[in-house]
Amino acid sequence: MKRSISLWQLIGFAVTSLGGTVLHFLYDWTGGSVLVAPFSGVNESTWEHMKLLFWPMLIFAIVQSFFFKEREDFWCVKLKGILLGLVLIPVLFYTYNGVIGRSPDWINIAIFFISAAVAYLYETRQFNNGTTVCRSQKIAFAVLGVIALLFAVFTFATPQIGIFKDPLTGTYGI
Repeated sequence: MKRSISLWQLIGFAVTSLGGTVLHFLYDWTGGSVLVAPFSGVNESTWEHMKLLFWPMLIFAIVQSFFFKEREDFWCVKLKGILLGLVLIPVLFYTYNGVIGRSPDWINIAIFFISAAVAYLYETRQFNNGTTVCRSQKIAFAVLGVIALLFAVFTFATPQIGIFKDPLTGTYGI
């Protein structure tokens, strides 16, 4: 079982990496479609880059859940992994940006892949150790639903705080 978990997680990392890369450009490729805006990056803000990790990880988790039905901790592990990845993006970005004072694209790209890798490695460890206490899979899934809703809502009704600000244009949201 541990081998299949590792393989699933490796596939998840690949899907998330590819999916996030596509989502980075999808909004522009569709001419600014409001239908794809909640799922893709609409600007270069840190928040929009977090969406690039969230949606592929969530979609992969939904597919994966059909094959992990026996796991009573599945959605709790996935919630923790996705949250870890989402937290790492701004933490790494603002830490290095505060130290260096600028934001080279290659470091921003690396942050996305590092965050995804750490999230999937964490999940793999949790699945293999079986140490995650899961009080309610439904609550874990519902929290992911709330996060998904926030990503969608904040695309159109963007709070005017730093994490949402496009550093290139100084604008928020669409």
